[in-house]
Amino acid sequence: MVSISLCMIVKNEEDVIGRCLASVKGLVDEINIIDTGSTDNTKQIVKQFTDRIYDFEWIQHFAAARNFSFQQATKEYIFWLDADDVLLEEDQEKFKALKESLSTDIDAVSMNYNLSFDLEGNVSSLLRRYRLVRRDKKFQWIGAVHEYLEVGGKLLDSDIAVSHLPLSHDHNRNINIYKQLVESGEPLSPRDTFYYANELLDHEQFEDALFYYETFLASKLGWVEDNIRACFKLADCYSHLNDKENNLSSILRSFEYDIPRPEACCRLGFHFMEQAKNYEAIFWYEQALVIQQKPNTPFQNKTFTTWLPHLQLCVLFDRLQQYELANAHNELARSYLPNDEKILHNKTYFDRILNKDNEKS
Repeated sequence: MVSISLCMIVKNEEDVIGRCLASVKGLVDEINIIDTGSTDNTKQIVKQFTDRIYDFEWIQHFAAARNFSFQQATKEYIFWLDADDVLLEEDQEKFKALKESLSTDIDAVSMNYNLSFDLEGNVSSLLRRYRLVRRDKKFQWIGAVHEYLEVGGKLLDSDIAVSHLPLSHDHNRNINIYKQLVESGEPLSPRDTFYYANELLDHEQFEDALFYYETFLASKLGWVEDNIRACFKLADCYSHLNDKENNLSSILRSFEYDIPRPEACCRLGFHFMEQAKNYEAIFWYEQALVIQQKPNTPFQNKTFTTWLPHLQLCVLFDRLQQYELANAHNELARSYLPNDEKILHNKTYFDRILNKDNEKS
């Protein structure tokens, strides 16, 4: 069985750090906590789990802090988490099994990162990240913000998931770091350009976001997944600016990088739906349901392959007075969100219409 060091960077995480550490304390052999300036009870809570607590002066650079955290590890493998991450019970069992069976020639293990959940508790969006790495490989973190771990060698994709369950978020932290970098004259990498654009969009600075998304795409150095996401983000900017023409062209632009993604199909469906072009909208929503995504796709938003296209098809077929088809799609949407008020309202509506039709016949 391999030995594992947990390495984390934290600051003012008293609301969540105990929950995180409780979920992994029996899975790892060592816990290293790097505190970047907590003024709350974070350290006191951490002391219930480990005495390996280190101070690191915050220098507005996440990769620097994470690399320092990795330097404190002493075990064969390093596992990293954020304070608002949790291993749910099912994933704890999977982690135990992996620890017992992992071959030491594996250099890095990826895990799903569950980012959001629907009202039924089902995962609605997720991505994959390398979470467990061999210490002797000395893999490095890169990037001041939205840092990433550069790995290589023999890689393994696991079915373990880390669940992101934040209680709060510093909405201005990342954009302020990026603005400081820009003001200092330090050039942004293509990846940082993309993430800075995301921050600008989140802060409703749409014109600036457009500039940085276009700069990112023009570099032709972006990862294909980020290129596709940049196209969708451009569409969002144009939607906020009420520029329907460029909204559409941005969605279609994503086709330059890969086959249509379900999200692109749903966006196109909505574009036609708004114009009451019902058959065109139906075509695209149906495509969202039949397109096969690649296994272990790095970014997945299950909304676009489950309840959303079915609910929109329900509306579209209702417009065409094809009530049985509309009801069928509503029922499929209900299979994902059985307690959704809109879907339950639709069920009552179609029960009434279809019962009347049956009485007439």
